[in-house]
Amino acid sequence: MSVTSKLYEGKAKILYQTDVPEILLADFKDDATAFNAQKRGSISNKGTMNCSISSKLFQQLEKNGINTHYLDNPSSNQMRVKAVKIIPLEVVVRNIAAGSLCKQTGLELGTVLNKPLVEFYYKNDELGDPLLTKERLLLLELASQEQVEEIIHLALRINDFLKGFFGKCGITLVDFKLEFGVDSQQKLLLADEISPDTCRLWDNSTDNLKDRVLDKDRFRQDLGNVENAYQEVLERVLRTVEASV
Repeated sequence: MSVTSKLYEGKAKILYQTDVPEILLADFKDDATAFNAQKRGSISNKGTMNCSISSKLFQQLEKNGINTHYLDNPSSNQMRVKAVKIIPLEVVVRNIAAGSLCKQTGLELGTVLNKPLVEFYYKNDELGDPLLTKERLLLLELASQEQVEEIIHLALRINDFLKGFFGKCGITLVDFKLEFGVDSQQKLLLADEISPDTCRLWDNSTDNLKDRVLDKDRFRQDLGNVENAYQEVLERVLRTVEASV
């Protein structure tokens, strides 16, 4: 299998078309962005770490009945994936109040929610990725009613699994972002990545508000030691996967 052309370049990955139409190659970059790309930088070895973390988590999810776009890894920072048409929604699942939820509602950072909150954001940089109600989502025809219900169901199942998995890693899953796509058979698949770029992860071994952060908030908030935090997540994920074999 060989790469034929660049299909798309985003903030964190480059997607390449291959000579097999239904298989794409995702190349994970070291580039880092925050606040809708208003802040830019680079995190050493981020592409390799995020690719490895995402691959392991996709494999674990597949074992637990969640269909993903993951196929394999031709190199340390590359992932072969099934070609899907991405639904232009960022699906955010929240277990604990943080980030924009605190800013928009006044909830105190760290407030444990009574039940997981599933939110939809329109993937549109020009509009600033706005938060959508289900009615607006359907008005814009970004997904069908059936797809929305399936996405909510899958998002909650994924949350249940990831909370348990990260718990075994000694990490609290605060919130995370998912993306979904539809394959050529119109089957809904989990796509994109699951990594410290897309998750808020707090280290259970400390209560220090800065030291506990193991995700891209270290970059957003200039907390330092970003690479070390990502590496810590990777090592814990690998240990937990190995322990479950």
